[in-house]
Amino acid sequence: MDSAPARLILAQAVPDAVVQFLPLALILAVFYFLLIRPQQQKAKEHDDFVKGLKRGDLIVTSSGLFGRVVELRDQDVMLEIAPNVRVRYERSKIAGAVTATGTAPKAD
Repeated sequence: MDSAPARLILAQAVPDAVVQFLPLALILAVFYFLLIRPQQQKAKEHDDFVKGLKRGDLIVTSSGLFGRVVELRDQDVMLEIAPNVRVRYERSKIAGAVTATGTAPKAD
């Protein structure tokens, strides 16, 4: 028996499979570098910011509430939004720090 035709078919099938897989791999790489990786970096920066909060920091929440941190707990913070008015907020809902001009930083 001659297996030359079988080897020829197998040799042609391997490059075709690579050529078909290559566009999918390129699309996945583009999605990773343009969408997934920047979002992971932004989430890490937010986590670092929230972990670094201290008493007296001026912050804005994701709902737009401005306040000063007066108490820190494991999962939440106590904010003073007016004299003698305190609210408790979950740490993950803190959007960012208030700048020196009194406004929240612009969203990216």
